[in-house]
Amino acid sequence: MSAIHDISPAETWAALQNNPAARLVDVRTDAEWSYVGLPDIAATGHRVALVPWQVYPTMAVNPHFVHGLREGGITPEHQVYFICRSGVRSLAAAEAAHASGYSQVFNVADGFEGPVDADGHRGSSAGWKASGLPWLQR
Repeated sequence: MSAIHDISPAETWAALQNNPAARLVDVRTDAEWSYVGLPDIAATGHRVALVPWQVYPTMAVNPHFVHGLREGGITPEHQVYFICRSGVRSLAAAEAAHASGYSQVFNVADGFEGPVDADGHRGSSAGWKASGLPWLQR
């Protein structure tokens, strides 16, 4: 069982609005950021840290992930919310960060797009986008 707590996109948004130490880390790939979109958290006074958990196209785990967090200004003193497409990669990333000394880490449940719906599409039933939270296309 994971020591990482799942948190809803709405709870993540509230934390980013109300907690100066909250940070959002999007662990998807460059291709996903470009073609699917990104959470738009500018209204919270923060920016999304883009640190891929896996490297496209091989999808091998990024050996520099924790270093990338530090380069992005994410420190162990922050409350760190990890998001991916559906909440799976972000959980693995949160666990790695936790193992590296980040004690306040959370997994954004259902991620940016959520699970696949009955028609085989993402983004309509759960996740950041389906919750009506701000997002943008790069």
